[in-house]
Parts: sequence; C-alpha cells; structure tokens
Amino acid sequence: MAKKLAHISEDHSREQTVYEHLTGTAELAKQFAAAFGAEEDGYLLGLLHDIGKYSDAFQHRLDGGVRVDHSTAGAKEACAHGVGYLALAIAGHHGGIPNFGSRADTKNDATLSGRLKRDLEPYDDWKTEVTLPPVKPFNMREFNTGFRLSFYIRMLFSCLVDADFIDTETFMDGALAPRGNYDALPALLDRLETYIAPWYPPKTELNRKRCAILDACKASGSTAAPGVYTLTVPTGGGKTTAAMAFALTAAVRNCMSRVIYAAPYTSIIDQNADTFEKIFGTENVIEHHSSAEYLFSESPNPAEYRKMLAAENWDAPVIATTTVQLFESLFASKPARCRKLHNLANSVLILDEVQTLPMPYLKPFTAALAELARKYGVIVVLCTATQPALDGVFADLKIDLPIKEICPNVPENFETFRRTKITQHTFDSTESLTAELIALPQVLCIVNRIADAQKIYQALPEDGAYCLTTHLCPAHRKARIKEIRERLKIGLPCRVVSTSLIEAGVDVDFPRVYREEAGLDSVLQAAGRCNREGKRPLDESLVTVFTVQNTTPPPYMRQPAAAMKNISKRMEDITSLAAIRAYFEFYRDLYGKEDLDREKILLAFENEMLPFASVAEKVRVIESCTTPVYIPIDQGEALVERLYHGERSRTLFRKLGQYSVNVYPQQLAALREAGAVQSIDGGALYVLADPRRYDSALGLTLDQTETALFI
Repeated sequence: MAKKLAHISEDHSREQTVYEHLTGTAELAKQFAAAFGAEEDGYLLGLLHDIGKYSDAFQHRLDGGVRVDHSTAGAKEACAHGVGYLALAIAGHHGGIPNFGSRADTKNDATLSGRLKRDLEPYDDWKTEVTLPPVKPFNMREFNTGFRLSFYIRMLFSCLVDADFIDTETFMDGALAPRGNYDALPALLDRLETYIAPWYPPKTELNRKRCAILDACKASGSTAAPGVYTLTVPTGGGKTTAAMAFALTAAVRNCMSRVIYAAPYTSIIDQNADTFEKIFGTENVIEHHSSAEYLFSESPNPAEYRKMLAAENWDAPVIATTTVQLFESLFASKPARCRKLHNLANSVLILDEVQTLPMPYLKPFTAALAELARKYGVIVVLCTATQPALDGVFADLKIDLPIKEICPNVPENFETFRRTKITQHTFDSTESLTAELIALPQVLCIVNRIADAQKIYQALPEDGAYCLTTHLCPAHRKARIKEIRERLKIGLPCRVVSTSLIEAGVDVDFPRVYREEAGLDSVLQAAGRCNREGKRPLDESLVTVFTVQNTTPPPYMRQPAAAMKNISKRMEDITSLAAIRAYFEFYRDLYGKEDLDREKILLAFENEMLPFASVAEKVRVIESCTTPVYIPIDQGEALVERLYHGERSRTLFRKLGQYSVNVYPQQLAALREAGAVQSIDGGALYVLADPRRYDSALGLTLDQTETALFI
C-alpha cells in the first residue's frame, strides 16, 4: 500500500501520515478525556476521526483536488464498531456536531442519519494499519436523560477537536507547540498567600471582617469536594479574592487542573484579570472574551488550518472569561467554541455576579452547572452579594444536589457592611438630574441607556468628567477607571456617568451614587460603589434610585424594575437577605417559570434525538449576536497591521480584544454601508476604517441600548 498522508506542510517539505495523525490525536484525546473517566472513548475517537483520509480521493485533495468528505467514514466505522454514540463527534469535528436526525432522512440531509447513507470513496486501507481496541458496553443508566448524554458527547467532542488541532499544529510548526509550561496550582496558592500577607493583622474593623471572610473561605476550601457552593459576601467584603482563595485551596486539595473565573461584564474581567496577572504572573492567566470563529466543512488547506488553530482551548491554570462565552460554549456545536470544554472538567468554576444569569436560559444553564458538578468533577461557586436563590430552580429541575454556603455568618456580615442609605426620587427632566450631578464634586450616575450616558456626560464640566460604556474599547475603559480611582483618592472633581458595567465588581468609592430605576440586585450592586471603605457617615452616603418623568425603562429592565417596586412596598428593609430572596422569587414568578427555558432547550433533548445543531442555534444570548470591530488606535494600530499581514493566532486575538468594540448586526450593517469598517477574511473580521467614528472619551459612535451581559 502506498503511504497515505494526512497533512503536508505549507512549504511542502514535510509529510504526516494518516496513521501518525490518528495515533497522535488518539493519545492526546485519551489524555484529555481522562479528566472525566472517559479515556477509552477519547482514544477511540482519535483513532476513528480521520480514517476517511485513507481514500485515494483524499490523497488527491492534498495535491489540490476537490474537497472530500472524510469525517463521515469515521462516523460509519464508529457505528459498526458498537460505539455509535461517538459518531456525532466524529462527523462534526470540522463543521460542527450535526443533529442526529431520523430514519426518514436522505443522504442529502446534513444530519448524522442522512450522512450515514452517503456513498463514500473507498477507504478500506485503514484496516491494514489501524487496529481498534475492544469496547465495553455503554452504560446508558449513567446518562438517563438526553441532556446528560448530549453533554457527555459534547465533552468528548471537545477532547477530539483540541487533540486534532494540537496534533495538526505540532506537525505544521515542525515542533511541539509551547503549551502547558505553566506554574503548578500549589505554587499559585503560595503566590496568593504572599499577596494577602500584608493584610494581616487588619488595621480597621472593616478590614478585620474582610480578613475573617477570607479565612473562612480558605478553611472551607481545605475540605471542599466537587459540588455546588454559594459564596454570599456583601459588596465591599473582598468577594473576588475570597473566592479565589477558596478555589485555589480546594483545587490543590483535590488535585485539580485550573480555576475558571466567569463574570457578566467585560469591565469586571478587565479589572480582575489584571489583578490575577499581578498575583499569579501574566503567563499563567488567559483572559478570553470573544474572538474570530473560523468554520470549514471538510479538508481545509494549510492556510485555513492556521486560522482554525487560533481558537482558544483554556489550557492555562487561571482563566478569566465572560458568562456568555462560558454558557454558549456549553451548548455549542462548532469546533472553535467547543474546543475548550474538556478543560472545565476537574476544575473550580467561579461564577461571579451569578444573579445576572439571563432569565430566558436560567433552567438549561443551571442544569449545565449541576451536570458539571455531578459528572465532571467540578466545584461550582455561585458568587454574589445578591444570591438569586437557585435552590428553587434546582427543585423545579429535580436536581438532587445540595447547595452549600462557603462563608458562615452571612446575616452578620451583611449588617457589618451596611454603609449606605437608599432613597428614591423623580426628576422632571434629564436636565434637572444633570444639574444635581454638577452640584456635587464627586458623584457616580448609572443609567440604562448608552445614549443617555453620552447626553449627560456632554453636559458635565469637562474637568474630571467620564463616560463609561461598552462603546469604549477595554483598553480605554481600564485607563479611565484607573484615572477615576486616582481622582477619587486625592479629592479632585470626579463626575462619572456610566451604564451598568460599573455597578458590579469595579472597585471605586464615591460619596454619592445615583442609579436609574432597575432591579433590586442592580440597585444593591450600585450601592456597593458608594462609601465602599466605610469612611463616611451612613446618613451622608446616599444612593438615589431615580426616574425621569415621561420616560420608561428599556424593555429588558421593565420586569426587574417592577419586581423592585413590589419588594419596596412589601419589605421595610430592601437590603436584607430576606428581601433579596423575595425579590428573585417574585421576579421569576413575574417572568414566568415556563420562560426560564424560553427556547425549550431541555425539552428538545428529551423529545428529539440529540438535536445538537438546532439547540446551538437557539442558545444565543442577545449580546453574543455581536461582532467585534477592531480599533486601530494606540497599540491597536500595530495589532491590526498584523491582521492585515495574515497573522492568525490565539495570542494576537487575545491582545486585539483590548482594542475592540462589539456591535450588533444592524450597527455593523450601517458601518459597512457608510464605508466605516473594512472586512478581512471574507467578513470573518472587521476593522474600523474611519477614525472619526471613535472618540477616546465616548468610544465608537453608535446609538444602541446597553443590556446586561457582554461577551
């Protein structure tokens, strides 16, 4: 038999045989799947995934011939070998996991059932080189629901895709890719201990309580096992550091692989990823928001492979990402999105500001968290000052997992950290609101709409005025927040108007805060930006919840605002734990329990046969419909030049993320029509071509309501 090749290097100087690629991928997939006890399935996936490349037709493809369907061959052999549940992952390892389909599907259908009916080019030569190991019977009782089975297949798919990419990348580069050279978690825990050591002994009552919370989290981490935990710490209580202390202590105790920190706002990620890098070293932290997603059906050429390899796989010990990036990946079907998922296994997952989980997906997202804890050795930490009472959702879903609180004395902690007084007011106009802001030397005003933030900002005195929205690229937001902290510290004028991105996790301390009507959780998070250090009298530290006459909240805010008004009438102290729980229970009732899985995702996995592609299309949190536009300003200019010169790498996309603004489809269309953006790679990437469209104070000039989550 003539030597059968899987890949030829870009300069045509080296060759990789199909056998070398299959065995190399199989060993890696086996290693990845070991994290959740699926070594045998991982190894089989690797051996089977590219056996279609043994066909003469594929060998001609390497010489420039037509594209060849090589993935379906492996799927057919998986079925013949008694591991049909692996066929979906094999069939989708380039284009994405398809729907299983039905018996009625024809060979022209893109479902697995349809593809298995196709006539393929002969590929029998694989039998002369590859010997498949025997398989053990598949235990369906372990996966007694369609959702759990789909979760397992997607995790295996992740193992295969990452193994395939890494083995291919290693061949393309001619050497093993520089991965895995990270510090061990015990070393990172030592660095965290060094970082917090100066906090002891605490010098103020507030810091004494923060240190007590931190000590309690470390103690809980020393006994923690995989499961679901809450960390309920009042705003200003040092929640993020305490959560990381728990996570690293627990990870070291359980010999885990990494800590994954997910938060809803890029502003929180910006701040906390910087802190993580200072503590643990830049080389040990990956900050992952959004990036280009390259999709190819079959037989990509070497240049296309390069683009595919730029996908992120979360192999570092500390990952900082967004909630949307995490959850959409857990229900995705495309290789680039799913590649990282296997690295969730055997990890600690911190969900910061968990109260912001999107209501239309609350049930499937909660089910995913429970499955990670149940089957994949994950410690899930639900971290917030305003716990959304997910035990009620667990009960509705019949999830038999206890939710344990990490930090003791939660009511006492909340009373200790009470530092503000909440009032309510109605302004007759935006101008009267603005006049009140101008009369205060240091003040934060949080509004619901970007356009309102920009209008108010432009009416403020120029000295010390700031406008924070997601129309600013992350690099500029970081710079502005740093300036704001410095001005607050030394007593200079500082008037900030912002959307909700500042109200959770951003460490600023204003003497006065105004918050446009919103949900109770948003109001309490905004209050956490007022008198944060407890240095001012409580009665002078006012948080004003305001409305403006003849205006209504944006659609996404109407139900939370209505629930807030209900609780305000019913509860004397809206900051109490009882009020917070009552708020979330009422809000979910108001929203409608059926709408907590609006797209019927969980039902789809029970009523249909593994509808991977269909479900992936349904899980589209609105902000994920955005596209990054890269801004060639400051350091972003040189990074964009690298794009124009053809570079596609994970490292480049990570850096470009700091100089990007995510825009909605209609906004992108308007920018394209105006000639304000230039597309690269046939529309996969966009660069701002009109520099007049970006202002360092206001950001990209667009007009769009800002919503709760951003990738």
